[in-house]
Order: sequence, then structure tokens, then C-alpha cells
Amino acid sequence: MATRTQNLLAKLHITDRNLGTCTGPEWISSAGEWITSYDPATGDAIAQVQLADHASYERTVNAAQTSFTSWRHIPAPKRGDVVRDLGTILREYKEPLGELVSLEMGKIRPEGLGEVQEMIDICDFAVGLSRQLYGLTMHSERPQHRMYEQWHPLGPIGIISAFNFPVAVWSWNAAIAAVCGDTNIWKPSELVPLSAIAVQHLANKVMADHGVHGLFTLAVGSGAVVGQAMAEDHRLPLVSFTGSTKTGRKVATTVAGRFGKSILELGGNKAIIVTPYAELDMVVRAVLFGAVGTAGQRCTTTRRLIVHESVVDALCQRLVKAYASVPIGNPLDAGTLVGPLATAGAVTAMMQAITRATAGGGTVLVGGAHRTDIGANYVDPTIIRMPKQIDVVCEETFAPILYVMSYATLDDAITMHNDVAQGLSSAIFTDSMREAERFLSHGGSDCGIANVNIGTSGAEIGGAFGGEKETGGGRESGSDAWRAYMRRQTNTINWGNQLPLAQGIQFGD
Repeated sequence: MATRTQNLLAKLHITDRNLGTCTGPEWISSAGEWITSYDPATGDAIAQVQLADHASYERTVNAAQTSFTSWRHIPAPKRGDVVRDLGTILREYKEPLGELVSLEMGKIRPEGLGEVQEMIDICDFAVGLSRQLYGLTMHSERPQHRMYEQWHPLGPIGIISAFNFPVAVWSWNAAIAAVCGDTNIWKPSELVPLSAIAVQHLANKVMADHGVHGLFTLAVGSGAVVGQAMAEDHRLPLVSFTGSTKTGRKVATTVAGRFGKSILELGGNKAIIVTPYAELDMVVRAVLFGAVGTAGQRCTTTRRLIVHESVVDALCQRLVKAYASVPIGNPLDAGTLVGPLATAGAVTAMMQAITRATAGGGTVLVGGAHRTDIGANYVDPTIIRMPKQIDVVCEETFAPILYVMSYATLDDAITMHNDVAQGLSSAIFTDSMREAERFLSHGGSDCGIANVNIGTSGAEIGGAFGGEKETGGGRESGSDAWRAYMRRQTNTINWGNQLPLAQGIQFGD
């Protein structure tokens, strides 16, 4: 193993063989199998992790349950102090943790660091939120009665995160849930277990500093063992799942079957509409980051470009030129903009999608190659000009493929934009106020996020993140998303000496 990698892992307390189960702060062994985390850029093994089994999973849930009974009674601003210190230690370890994310997942170093910054930002947001868990007061129809709503902690929360954001999505849930009075059990993707283990080590230190146990726990395990157990577990009133629509549908039905709640962040198929009034230089920059960033492995990746017929040729020429200059290589090297895909399976899926698109009349304008000259998981970012929106365009291929289609009227563009099963993020580029407002109005974009003169990727902390349709309908990381982690209670207090009934009902003398 290279010295740089060894030093990086040592800073984050990662060894050659790591336990994947932690009750916060105790690391426990299990009968689970050992898996290897690989560097997708080189195919080299990084380190091994022991997966959780049913017994070790039980210990994490028991720890989270026990912690919840005391954590929920700590005043919310004091809970915010713990989350503040979590943000502080993430600032201290931002560089090594961000580099580990890049090493293990394959996103470029600036994106790895940006993901840790997102964790820091959500901690800051949650600290402020800890003093703003507001309820409402209502006027009662009955004299000398007072009505109000208040919010109580929900319980231990299950968090199942995906490979493409190894640490940030956990923090979206964990930081807010913690200030709400909940404890957390985290099942990360098996493709990126080391990033989760590194975060757990930092969280353990923060918990130890505050004399807290079991607030943040970890169970690295398979979907069949840990994921299924979380979905079925009546002790987890809420399960937050980020991943594919196919798996999310199973999680949702299982959790709903026991009357639990779920937050679902599932598939996406983002489009940008480009009108004749768009500033094309801005479009090129937005598309380049949106379609090429993270090698197309974001749920907010720009996958469809719907361009007015009067400017589509000019925009395609600019994009082809921009794509031709994109540096592809090791994600930790300075200047690299595109790293590898996460797995060999992702490469195969991309090549199959290109074949289907060209068979359906598409023309590859740039890219389309499997770059085995660089490494097994590298591909060229690809633009395909499509005569119409066929099936493969409507599916989410987790790879850097951009489909370009043209339109005649804005109504046609919006219809095409909405004619997919997913509904996460969307954008329009235009200097026309009427076009922008049409896109944002009822009957415009049907997505949970709609932007004007901003790309589809790169959401800020503070605004609620999530989408509609097969994206799942969940909301995280901003606005009033905190309510998902709490239970609402309506209270009525009679401070008089009579007992009037609502609706004027008379019952007896």
C-alpha cells in the first residue's frame, strides 16, 4: 500500500482489518464475513471490514434504545452542543476524511472535501435548529381552554446510506435527528465502509467528551441482513433510506407494513431546459458540472438536456468542445475532473445504455469509450443526440451520459421534462421572467427541486432536499425536514371549572 494511503488511514484510525459494528463507543466483533474495500481508481485493496450479523446488529439497537431513554430528556440546546462539537471535529479532520471519501468512492478530491464540508454545514444548521423546534398555539372554541402543539423525540432512527455520498447523507439525518432527541443506527453501503468507520471514530470521541453513549452507532452489513432487519424492526420508528427506487420500494412497503415511517431519497433523472433566452456560457458550465461531476454518479446528475431547436446545434458544439478538454484520471491527483465509476458493473451498464440509445436513433457526439488505457473502471463522459425521448433516456443510468433533445414550444419542453418516473431535481436556463415563472408554477416542473439559471446538481444546506414520484417523496437537510424525526402531540388544557364539549355537544344534564 502506498505511503500516502497508509498515512491517510492512520490519521483516521483505519487499520488493515476493522470491525464494522460499533455501539458508540464500543467496537464489537461478530460472526459476519470479512469484506475488502477497494480503490475504484486502481482496483487495489485498501482494508478489510467485518460485517455485522444479527447478534451484533441487536447490540447496536439495544445501545441506541438505552441511550434514547436519557438523551430525549436532555434539553434540545444542550443536545445541540454535542452536534456543535461533531462539526468542530469534522473541521479538524476535513482533509483526511475528504481524501478517504475520494480514495474509497472515486470522486475527485475537491468533491470529497466538499462532502465533508456539507457535513460541517449541516451540523451548523442543526445547532441553530436546536433552539427552534417550534410548536403552534390555537384558539379553542371552548371558554377557558388553551390548545397547542408540541413535538417530542421519535426514538432510535435507522439510516441506510448509498455509496455515492459515503458520509454526507448520514450527517443530514444524524445531526438533525440528534438535536431532535433521537439516537441513530447507521448502515452504510458495503462499497464504502471505511469512510463510515472513520466518521464513527470521530463521533465516538465527541460522545466520550460529553459522557454520552449510544447516540451514534454503526452496523456495516449487507442489505439482506442489516438492511432488512432495520426495515422490519419495530423499535425503529423511522428509517431513512437512500438508494435505488427498486430497493426503496421494498424498504417503504416493509416499514409501512409495521406502521413505521420512512424517508426515501431514491432515483433521479434530472433535466435542464434551455430556452432561446438562455446565456449559453452559463449553460455549458452548469451542464459540465451537473453531467460530469462525480462521474455521473449523483442522484442530481444532469442526464437530459432539452434545448430549443433554435439553439440546440450551437450548444452541442460548445459542449462537445468542453467535454473534449475534461481531464480524466486518479481522483486524488490535482486537476482531475473525472474519476472512475465505482464498480465494473457500472461500466457495463453505461456501455449497454449507449448501445440501446444508438440503436434507438441516437448519435454519439463525444465520448462513449471504456477507457481501459487508464483503468478498468474509467469511461469517457458521453453526449448522445436523441431524436426523441425513448425508454433508455427515461431510465436512470448511474454514469456520465447526457442525452440531448430539442423542442419547439416551452409546453412541449415541460411535457418532455415531466415525462419520466422520477422527480428529484430540475432546472431551466432563461432570461425570460415569464418562462422562469411558467417553469416554477403549478403545471411546470413536477420535481421536488426546481432551479432557474442554476444546474440540477449541488443543493445547499438549508433548503429541504428531496423529490416526488419514484424519487420517494422524502425531505432532508433543511427547512422543516426536522419534523420527520419527531412526533407531533396536540395538547388541550382546561383551566376553568366547567367541562364544555366541543361542537356544542350536550351529554346528560
